[in-house]
Amino acid sequence: MFSAPKKTFHSSDAFRRGLESNFQKRHLVHLSSGSTVPLHKSCLWIVVRGMVRLGALTVHGDELMLGLAGPNESFGEPLSNVPAFEAIALSDCDLLCIPIEEIHDSPGLAQDLLSTVMLRQRQATHLLAVVGLRRIEERVRGFLELLAVDYGQPCEHGLRLPVRLTHQDMANALSTTRVTVTRIIGQLKDEGWLLLDQQRHLVMTHPKRSELRKH
Repeated sequence: MFSAPKKTFHSSDAFRRGLESNFQKRHLVHLSSGSTVPLHKSCLWIVVRGMVRLGALTVHGDELMLGLAGPNESFGEPLSNVPAFEAIALSDCDLLCIPIEEIHDSPGLAQDLLSTVMLRQRQATHLLAVVGLRRIEERVRGFLELLAVDYGQPCEHGLRLPVRLTHQDMANALSTTRVTVTRIIGQLKDEGWLLLDQQRHLVMTHPKRSELRKH
């Protein structure tokens, strides 16, 4: 049995309650799974519940996966200069939309939001390191470990991913092909490193961030 991952910068429950208490009457938005999150240059989004996939399109029309935003993490155009930036709800989501001008006018709010930006920055940096690994097998392992440690839910056999990413999503994140990801996922299942639960969610049996230190 693995203990639940701990958020480093703030108490998740207290942070969420504070944001909802102060802003839900004007800014709380519910989006169903598969919905596109509307992005505005003057607003920042914060995930209260659910998971959002962040991505972009290249000039050749290829899809890129830039990361995920989970509970108490922020995203939006003010935090990205990537062309054709997009955000898609991977599950039913509750989001907070906060205008940038309100953040400027509230030092307390700005300080709280800094921790959400730090969480996303930490993930983005780690994802870049994973993509830089030479062997594709280690990229897939490192990516799944990142998701398990950041978002995994403790279960009998390890950490369960709360959302289902397609093999194409993983390929887009790791600069490889869907066929390659499918092959490696099969190998990890054969090794017992990965399991599928009854809801067909991936379970990491030995989630840890150790692979990068080997290279």
